[in-house]
Amino acid sequence: MTELDPISPVDAVEMYHDAMRDEHAESTRRSAKHRLRAFIQFCDENDIEDLNELTGRALYKYRIWRREGQGDDREPIKRVTLKGQLATLRRFLRFAANIDAVPPELYEQITLPSMKNGEDVSDSTLEPSQAIAILDYLGGAQPASRDHIIMLLLWETGARTGAIRGLDIRDIDLDGTHPRLSGPAIQFVHRPDTGTPLKNQAKGTRWNRISERTARYIEDYIQYHRHDVTDDHGREPLITTAHGRPAGNTLRTTLYRVTRPCWRSEECPHDRDPEDCEATHLDHASKCPSARSPHDVRSGRVTFYRREDVPRRVVRDRLNASEDILDRHYDRRSDREQAEQRSDFLPDL
Repeated sequence: MTELDPISPVDAVEMYHDAMRDEHAESTRRSAKHRLRAFIQFCDENDIEDLNELTGRALYKYRIWRREGQGDDREPIKRVTLKGQLATLRRFLRFAANIDAVPPELYEQITLPSMKNGEDVSDSTLEPSQAIAILDYLGGAQPASRDHIIMLLLWETGARTGAIRGLDIRDIDLDGTHPRLSGPAIQFVHRPDTGTPLKNQAKGTRWNRISERTARYIEDYIQYHRHDVTDDHGREPLITTAHGRPAGNTLRTTLYRVTRPCWRSEECPHDRDPEDCEATHLDHASKCPSARSPHDVRSGRVTFYRREDVPRRVVRDRLNASEDILDRHYDRRSDREQAEQRSDFLPDL
């Protein structure tokens, strides 16, 4: 058996995060680091200062510790969340074995909880009617503002926030001059060396058509609201803050903020008093039951396309995701809706 080399949990996680740079996008690395934060906390609370000391019994204790909500959450977590955190820990322990920090077979002692049908799929979404209402409000109250452009691009393209954040001025063709496109378009480009990788790396590089109306809003945003700045790599981002390209979380918090009904002066559908509701504060906007994430916008867009019978391959290529992923994680049509749409293509019996 290979002799183990002492290493602290913190140092091992840092090495793992650094090793991920060779194969994974920044968002994936950041997610893994976040999930392993609880493991580091567990080791600290249980006096595990050397990863060599980790045992199968300790891993089982960690499983219970996380299941019961110990760590940052302080409340029981969902089975799907636990599965994701344990899967990340398994991958980390396989890496730890490669650097002689734990026995090679230790990762096998983590079993993942089984999911019931659909339990690992979120049913949260932004209904197309809600998305249109939000865009109408922004178009009237804050036309061509940064919030408006973020919401507009996320909804119209169905792209991930990382792809929208990574857009540069050079990536947009507002006049439709591209020889192979018949109108305004934007190009998502994988640029990992300068801080804006795409989820599917080079395979995610693609052109997406946008409407003439969206093109004009972007034109106005660039002229009146965009900060004339460059990012840390000398690139000219399309979406900006006063200091350069926005942080990845900026787009997410924008979505949480603008999807709250009270932000648009609408009556609260949750019988909350705005004077007392913590979700009215920007730092807690995500706590509003009506607040929606970028994932919800993406699923809403897929649902819209499917309701309009847009061919599956077109949706797949535009959103840069496999048909299986689109069906499983993004299509929010009801069973009744799907049956009705199928009947349109079937002969009468």
